[in-house]
Amino acid sequence: MFKKILIANRGEIAVRIIRACKELGIQSVAIHSDVDTDAMHVKLADESVCVGGALPNLSYLNIPNIMSAINITGADAVHPGYGFLSENDKFAEILGKHEVKFIGPSSKSILALGNKSNALKIADEYNLPILGNKDAKNINDTNEALKIANEIGMPIVIKAAYGGGGKGMRVFNKESEINQYFSQLKTEAKNYFGDDTMYAEKFLTNAKHIEFQVISDPKNKYAKIIGQRDCSIQRKNQKIIEELPSEFVKIKDLDKIEKNIEELLISNKYEGLGTLEFLYQDNQVYFIEMNTRLQVEHPVTEEAYDLDLVKNQIMVAAGYKTNLDKLVSNSHTIECRINAENAKDFSPSPGTVKFINLPGGRGVRVDTALYSNYKVNPHYDSLILKLISKGKDRNEAIAIMERALNEIIIDGINTNIELHKWILKQPAFVKGEYNTNWLEKNISKFN
Repeated sequence: MFKKILIANRGEIAVRIIRACKELGIQSVAIHSDVDTDAMHVKLADESVCVGGALPNLSYLNIPNIMSAINITGADAVHPGYGFLSENDKFAEILGKHEVKFIGPSSKSILALGNKSNALKIADEYNLPILGNKDAKNINDTNEALKIANEIGMPIVIKAAYGGGGKGMRVFNKESEINQYFSQLKTEAKNYFGDDTMYAEKFLTNAKHIEFQVISDPKNKYAKIIGQRDCSIQRKNQKIIEELPSEFVKIKDLDKIEKNIEELLISNKYEGLGTLEFLYQDNQVYFIEMNTRLQVEHPVTEEAYDLDLVKNQIMVAAGYKTNLDKLVSNSHTIECRINAENAKDFSPSPGTVKFINLPGGRGVRVDTALYSNYKVNPHYDSLILKLISKGKDRNEAIAIMERALNEIIIDGINTNIELHKWILKQPAFVKGEYNTNWLEKNISKFN
């Protein structure tokens, strides 16, 4: 087992990883920017190292400084969490050259499957249905975008190959929009991800967003799918609510699709956790991307199956054999992402948390790094808390979530708590009559 893990991240996910390290008896190292000195992950870790200034490129994306922190502390492994360097193949490769274990897939796997246009091609090879043109590896300019749009047929969505979190992507309904916005979209991809490789897919107008949680152990040629999450409640292509199981989804040829996913993982020697994301419409699923990392919404799966994905991820990386074939879920789980933002226009709301009260009781889990007098920084993602409910069925999970949302008090900043309360009461949500566009179309009804 590893002796010391450096967590190359911050916020609630860094706290989550530190907890797993403590339970496994592993020393933890927190890195932080100069404005995160008082952050919860810094307080909980066994050691901490400041790696630079507030802006991510000066600290949490600063590979030379992070490598220095590894050398100073003697860490023998790095957990990247999600975001930042979690899907950076160059970072994984550099760690390998320095004999430091990257807790995640190899740089080769990240390059093959983390690059979204590459992943489409591989998915097609393993008979996973895809949308659009698998050979559209890079759209260089507006003219190429228009040509591919005509081949696929409007509407289309153009995405950054190394994108995520709703950034670097846009839906286009007509050619004039491509003429107006494609260059801007390419620039956005470059600014956010350091790479402006773009590709296109057919856009489904009534789709749900379904994802398969996976864990894979290439040494033992083992791969396991751990349920399907429904992540269809989104705004600006960012997930708001996730749940398991995907109760309103009946996937055609599900056994065959799951078998093909497992073959893809084993054949590509994929290691650790990952998530394959699909769009679902008319009983069919279409592969759109793979996240080669721990997912934000992993607690939904953990609570449903009563397991610790992070500990399993660390143990696979350390060479331990894993077998999760006996997992069974007899419950329904829901996660609400609480963001520091104006719930109506989604503008960020940094500031000092003057007081916080966290919910509790049966069926409630809270993942957060907040505490009273903590300053929510404007330089990072607005996600501040993940609230997870667990019930014997969907109705009970919703009831527990509503109760928990009414117990939360976060004074000093704006949050989207009231938006979550509103969503849970909407007939379309209760009946499952929603898609990935539902929230955007109905947000004006929220008061």
